[in-house]
Amino acid sequence: MAFAQSPRFARRLDARLDEAADRLGFLDEATAVQTIDHFALQHRLADGSTVVERFVEQRRPPLLEDERAMLLGWRDVVEGVFEVRSRDRGAVVLHNLLDDLVYRTYSNMGLSAPAKLREGMFVVARIVPVHPGTGAWLISGNLTAYPRGDGPELAQVAAQTLAVNPQLLLRNPEMLRRAWEMQAEARADFVELFGTDLLVLEPREAQIQLREYYRHRQEKALAELDDEAAARARNGGPSLDELSSLPEELLDTETVAVIYDLDEGICYYANFGDLDALFAEPALARDRIHLAQLREYLNDDSVSPMVIRRLVQRHPENADTVFRALLRKPAFTWERDGEELLRRRKKSHYRHKPLPSVTPVGARLAELLRGERRHSR
Repeated sequence: MAFAQSPRFARRLDARLDEAADRLGFLDEATAVQTIDHFALQHRLADGSTVVERFVEQRRPPLLEDERAMLLGWRDVVEGVFEVRSRDRGAVVLHNLLDDLVYRTYSNMGLSAPAKLREGMFVVARIVPVHPGTGAWLISGNLTAYPRGDGPELAQVAAQTLAVNPQLLLRNPEMLRRAWEMQAEARADFVELFGTDLLVLEPREAQIQLREYYRHRQEKALAELDDEAAARARNGGPSLDELSSLPEELLDTETVAVIYDLDEGICYYANFGDLDALFAEPALARDRIHLAQLREYLNDDSVSPMVIRRLVQRHPENADTVFRALLRKPAFTWERDGEELLRRRKKSHYRHKPLPSVTPVGARLAELLRGERRHSR
């Protein structure tokens, strides 16, 4: 920690602390500790390395191989909302509501820290492996404890965190498998209802169709529940209007593509209709507006390569003509050069494998979301 807070990193660490203070409007001790801990173990410096990696490389005398493995293992941070399962010989057994896994966890503050935790309590914490060769974990940074009565509220936080961070599923292969199955089923329902996985509609019509889709999904789910569970389901979760609502920036566009992709899940793209018309009638490539829209799709990192491929797949005979006009390369052919173009313009999309957009929850998190409490064992 002294190395992370040394003058060589001061400017970058101060910037991270300022960002944290701006988000909250103030900087309390717990936030400062968490920010410094993240900076030391996970923040990427200009050369792509982390502070802990720099420490391991620059340490003199050099660390032993086993010590290097231990410190580098600390990059494997688990952030979670944990329920206390038990205490056992100086360790506290924590069940992470996010990835539905159990972690045997220790504290470097001695036995007093875990001794304050009781079965059924909750903690929000960051943990790291004590050493990659063990199944033991270590509390890293700040730990915030909550009474068992806060479980339902913390469950909402956990569910929201999962929804925006599907990469958390990577720790649990079973949950990841379930997520892919759920996404495939949801897509199959979309295709069954509309006869296709791609709709090009005016924004208001898109919301109407999405509402119909989510109503169909809800009715299907409720039919599989008993009366009591169905009543609870109707009273909880987002409404049909909330589910079918498009992002505000899409409401003023002429057309919206609603795509339920097998890998990327359901997604929305503005002005797709204009680009579809361009590929259907390549003579429109003489129109600067149409080419500018395609150039924006190609250069915008938030636009997936999948969307460009979809345009080509819908009109494969015209792809070469359109891209030759856009790139001013008469010899360009999509079959030979298309994938290289996408990899060059959309590098970030090729760095990681796709993750499902549907996130399942574990049995205990589902119980807490329903407001149920676990009785003491």
